[in-house]
Amino acid sequence: MTGKLQGQVVVVTGAARGVGALLARKLSARGATLALVGLEPDELRAVAASLHGPAHHWYADVTDHEAMARVAGEVKDRFGKVDVVVANAGVATGGPFVDSDPVAWKRVIEVNLIGGAVTGRAFLPVLMESRGYFLQIASLAAITPAPMMTAYCASKSGVEAFAHSLRAEVGHKGVRVGVGYLSWTDTDMVRGADQDDVMRELRSRLPWPSNKTYPLGPAVDRIVAGVERRSAHVYGQWWLRGMQSVRGYLPALIGSVGQREMRRFGERLDGMRVGLVGAGGEADEKARADR
Repeated sequence: MTGKLQGQVVVVTGAARGVGALLARKLSARGATLALVGLEPDELRAVAASLHGPAHHWYADVTDHEAMARVAGEVKDRFGKVDVVVANAGVATGGPFVDSDPVAWKRVIEVNLIGGAVTGRAFLPVLMESRGYFLQIASLAAITPAPMMTAYCASKSGVEAFAHSLRAEVGHKGVRVGVGYLSWTDTDMVRGADQDDVMRELRSRLPWPSNKTYPLGPAVDRIVAGVERRSAHVYGQWWLRGMQSVRGYLPALIGSVGQREMRRFGERLDGMRVGLVGAGGEADEKARADR
């Protein structure tokens, strides 16, 4: 299967698993050359080996300016250009802010927000050369604030604003910038969050359709289509587009409903501390411990 992406060089961060890994496979099937970036060398190697066309992987922390600048240079040297960058790397934590692990809380901001900016800083010069496309993966969390997710919501709201600001800066240089939105999607991160009884139950009480876990494949198909069109907004689930028109009302609504839910959980929240969730979170913690 080939198409508009034939011969395009695409960089995907957070490519070892989940959205990043499947996105790499689907982009490769459409003729793209893949540069995979992440913190899990064995998994990245396996993803690269599974692809249909040329690919290579790089071990790098997206919050490390020097490492990401090096990767950008090496990708350009190896493949001759960069046409698309998907800033997908992300981690999450949950639980009451007052009891949160400050190290894990800060790390969510660092990886999701600062990591997206570091990725953009590293690759924008080569994207300007190719008149390419930068896609920042955000989340429903950028549209809808939610209790027990202060770090994640703050980080995803931040990267959404970053991408919108960046679009205005680099559009005249031929670089298009998009924001990708995903609701709860079947990844290691979401499954890891669901291992906590309170987080799982709280999510189940969200209004439809935001209380469902959605399959990974269709969401990634929508991202692929967005990359092909170089869209300003990409929605992994069909209903997320409609959320944009009502987002101004959501903080007040969530604030009211959220207070009721927090009272209902009561003492179950006391002392609840959740670190980085899922296999990706474990990989991030291990990589930092090894440095």
